[in-house]
Amino acid sequence: MIYFIVRKFVSNEDIKKIREDGTEYWSARELATVLEYVEWRNFNKVINRAMITCENSGHNVFDDFVDVNKIVEAGVTTKKVKDYELTRYACYLIVQNGDPRKEVIAILQYKHIDKK
Repeated sequence: MIYFIVRKFVSNEDIKKIREDGTEYWSARELATVLEYVEWRNFNKVINRAMITCENSGHNVFDDFVDVNKIVEAGVTTKKVKDYELTRYACYLIVQNGDPRKEVIAILQYKHIDKK
C-alpha cells in the first residue's frame, strides 16, 4: 500500500496545482496527508526545518514556501487555516527533513539517493 501511495505521488503528482502563470505548486496540507502526518503541528515542525535548510542553501524561503490561508468547513461555519504553496524544491526539502520512521518518508528519501 505504501509503495502505491509513493509511486502515485512521485509519478502522477496528483496533488500538484498549476497557477494561472503556469508555475506549479503543492499544498502543504495535501502533502501532509500523502506523507501520513495526521496532525498539522507535527508537519509544521518539518516545514520549519525545511525552511531553515532552504535558507542555508541560499534560496529565498518566501519564494519556495508561500504562506497562504485556506478556508475550510468547521461544522456549520468556515474558518481560515494556515497553509503553504510549496515549490518542487520545498517538497524535496520537506521529505528530506521528514520523520524517517514513517515508511513513506523513508522510501522517498531513498528514491532521492537512488537517483544520484
